[in-house]
Amino acid sequence: MNQQQNKVHEINWQLIEDYLHRSITGLPNEPIKVKQFSAGYSNLTYFISIGSWQAVLRRPPFGPIPPKAHDMKREYEILEKLNPIFQLAPKPILYSEDPAIMERHFYLMEKKDGVVLDDYLPQGLENRADTGVLVSNAVMETMVKLHAVDYKAAGLSSFGYPEGYLSRQVHGWIKRFHNSKTDDIPGAENIEKWLVENIPSSPPPTIVHNDFKLNNMMLSSSDPGTVVGVFDWELSTIGDPLTDLAAAIAYWTEADEADTGLTSVTTAPGFLTRREMLELYANKSGRDISQIDYYLTFAFYKIAVILQQIYYRWKIGEAKDERFGKLNAGIINLLEQAARAQQKEILR
Repeated sequence: MNQQQNKVHEINWQLIEDYLHRSITGLPNEPIKVKQFSAGYSNLTYFISIGSWQAVLRRPPFGPIPPKAHDMKREYEILEKLNPIFQLAPKPILYSEDPAIMERHFYLMEKKDGVVLDDYLPQGLENRADTGVLVSNAVMETMVKLHAVDYKAAGLSSFGYPEGYLSRQVHGWIKRFHNSKTDDIPGAENIEKWLVENIPSSPPPTIVHNDFKLNNMMLSSSDPGTVVGVFDWELSTIGDPLTDLAAAIAYWTEADEADTGLTSVTTAPGFLTRREMLELYANKSGRDISQIDYYLTFAFYKIAVILQQIYYRWKIGEAKDERFGKLNAGIINLLEQAARAQQKEILR
């Protein structure tokens, strides 16, 4: 067994291997090998192989977790229904909540092959002049395809409550921010008041990924214009598609911006701007995005709250990772981005 990176050793992989041999016929008679993809801030993801057989295992993080958070069963069931009609969502293989195998519930899904772009271009793509444009187009085309899925026909109606979705999101994230507050940040209350008082009418609901960003996608290693996988479906639901769009645009970092901790390869030359990405989505989807400044304000605010929750856990000593202690500067800068979006300054 290949025990790499932190937390791999805290799982009894022999129990996993035995479970797989009981559940899947024809597995090679070889020892299991394991590699953790990344520690991350959320669910843990491992690449496992037994001989030539490969899969990916997803489980909640170690330590205390909030009730109803990190619901692996829900994520597995979404993939079961979504994969047959949107095959960029990985095909699920097995789900288990047997504490005799692992102390937390987990599932396995197919492993897809390709490259994930984070803050740099991998070898083979960095010298292509068209990489940025191809990737930019592929991201928006994929989002448009996802939002075009007939979620009712897919049997996903019960996975969300689209009526009042945007209002619940706005009020919910404001509550989360105040529940994890550590410092007074000038301007935050003004943004919150504006968000509450200016909630627009939502377009017809769609599947919402809820964490749709470049590093949650996998591209073909030979063709950066082809998406081969979309990952991290734990937050997906049925709701307002423009929240998905705005979040993707907020994460689509541009050059010369204040440091928010959201480093992205999209700052490199050749990638489309936020405005160009929005125009692509509007043209391909036919949706009205005239209220996108509101959604973008909320997107920056929501990301700031996500970081604030992590920073709060570090501040009270619950999280020990020293990276978290540096998040306060990014939180302030994200709220400043939200204020700029509110004033319609981001998309100039």
